[in-house]
Amino acid sequence: MKIGNVELDVPVALAPMAGISDLPYRVICRKFGCGLVVSEMVSAKGLIYKNEKTMDMLQISRDERPTAIQLFGSVPGEMAEAARITEARGADIIDFNMGCPVPKVVNNGEGSALMKTPELAGKILEAMVKAVSVPVTVKIRAGWDEANRNAAEIARIAEAAGVAAVAVHGRTRNQFYMGKADWNIIREVRMAVKIPVFGNGDIFSVEDGLRMLEETRCDGLMLARGAYGNPWLFAQLRAALSGETVPEVTVEEKLRQIIAHARSLTEYKGETVGIREMRSHASAYIKGLPGAAGYREKFHRAESMQELTALVESYGEFLGKHGSV
Repeated sequence: MKIGNVELDVPVALAPMAGISDLPYRVICRKFGCGLVVSEMVSAKGLIYKNEKTMDMLQISRDERPTAIQLFGSVPGEMAEAARITEARGADIIDFNMGCPVPKVVNNGEGSALMKTPELAGKILEAMVKAVSVPVTVKIRAGWDEANRNAAEIARIAEAAGVAAVAVHGRTRNQFYMGKADWNIIREVRMAVKIPVFGNGDIFSVEDGLRMLEETRCDGLMLARGAYGNPWLFAQLRAALSGETVPEVTVEEKLRQIIAHARSLTEYKGETVGIREMRSHASAYIKGLPGAAGYREKFHRAESMQELTALVESYGEFLGKHGSV
């Protein structure tokens, strides 16, 4: 699969998720077979004003490429400038956020609020495309609400602006992450444009992914919550798409991965921040396992790498006693 001049070795991508799709997790997902990783959303204004924390979000590892950096904003000139800054920092693809539903973003006319202003969205995308030489993509929702499901219209505008691919989350903004994603809207977008279309929403298993491809005819899959705590899903989808045996995930693998992830996070962000952020990741890794609820509480009190490691070992012993390892 190609996005502009960028070749993906498998049409499966990691979605941009705030607080999750940071550099360490992008590297992990790529290692497990993800074809494209997309960063957490980055503020265009923050880049223009050279905010240190915002600029740090542009860091890319050679072990995660190809990498798309996702930007958000609502002013065409600012988006063009932010795109130029992002390209200069080495992004393979620049993605534009038209899907974020949170009030503090939407109330500024950014994120999914732009689904209500197609003309402005088109001007922003055209400005970004003209500003850089790397491919520009966009992530959208089904629409603002049930009465305004205009994803196909927005996709056509994006294609006309020179956008190289579009990802569609099958929920409206008003749904946030509740209810069921409507895959029919993804199929509508696929039928409306010639550029590659990624389907996003409710992909939690290999079966979900294969069914989305069949039902929507989309070109690729974009995994969000389904990949949280489960990077093995990328390896499983890669195997399934290649006609190979889908690998099973053992409990031992999950526990080892918690430690490996924690090490990479603490090396990248320091022990205090890294372990604090690792608490929720650790909980996601053990979701559905025996005794997970009790250990999630313990993980959320961890303060150091040593403490987290001891908890993982303790949980492994607990599972062993209950015949789960």
